Amino acid sequence: MRKLRSQGISIIYISHKMDEIFDICDQVSVLRDGKMIMTKDVTNTNMNDLIAAMVGRSLDNRFPPVDNTPGETILSVKDLSTKFAPYLGDVSFDVKEGEIFGLYGLVGAGRTELMETIFGVRTRAAGRVYYKGKLMNFDSAKEAMDNGFAMITEERKANGLFLKSDLTFNTCIANMDHYKNGIVVSDEKMKKATVKEIALMHTKCMGPDDAITSLSGGNQQKIIFGKWLERNPKVFMMDEPTRGIDVGAKYEIYDLIIKMAKKGKTIIVCSSEMPEILGITNRIGVMSNGRLAGIVNTKETNQEELLRLSAMYL
Repeated sequence: MRKLRSQGISIIYISHKMDEIFDICDQVSVLRDGKMIMTKDVTNTNMNDLIAAMVGRSLDNRFPPVDNTPGETILSVKDLSTKFAPYLGDVSFDVKEGEIFGLYGLVGAGRTELMETIFGVRTRAAGRVYYKGKLMNFDSAKEAMDNGFAMITEERKANGLFLKSDLTFNTCIANMDHYKNGIVVSDEKMKKATVKEIALMHTKCMGPDDAITSLSGGNQQKIIFGKWLERNPKVFMMDEPTRGIDVGAKYEIYDLIIKMAKKGKTIIVCSSEMPEILGITNRIGVMSNGRLAGIVNTKETNQEELLRLSAMYL
């Protein structure tokens, strides 16, 4: 892009990533709710100004206080390995009730594969998963869902949404039996549930009949959260839950995750954003080349230690 600029070509660059904006742009404009909020030279503004303009308020802290109190161990993974590549090797860890447990690692470290194996969509070679002391070796996503597990996938458009459907269908699809009157699914019950989740998640839309493709990425992600919240999961696994969404929506999702943990939900969050994994978790498991390199208390670690652990088995 710098080469194009040197050739006199004008570029309009759209991004949620602040570092990129300050690195390559000359001017920055902020749009919010269809209105132009500000335009400044990048040399005359800073990240805090942009965040305030984007969310409509000062955001002194990027993350809400992590004030949940984890209880006793409720989920145990023992010597888990996978049958097919990319391989996991003898992964073991425990997660507590009401805990936010982070998974960090470099690209290809096995974080996604670990969650998929727990959720029953990747084939185990060995190992066991226990919830409240009961064996939970799932062989399908349906089996995991029936036992109170939920999973937000990394690729929301490929795996998390029905792009030709409306908000109501996307909110209710994972819990259709709940909306039946006898043997018939009730449109009224589905729309009522969708309106409830829209209000809870502060989703910006016209209503439950909106096409899912009419929403921004952040609001689409809120619909996915609402879909799983309708099932009232006990264990909620999230793979890159805030990827590609703006800082205001991120803060709301962080706040929701912490509130869920305070209600006793067990949360596993996979993120490649180091500030995020350090900002919203109680403990962090670091993956390296399909193996668990270590588990650290979030308040007692730093970026250097996470990077050191992530390179342990390379």
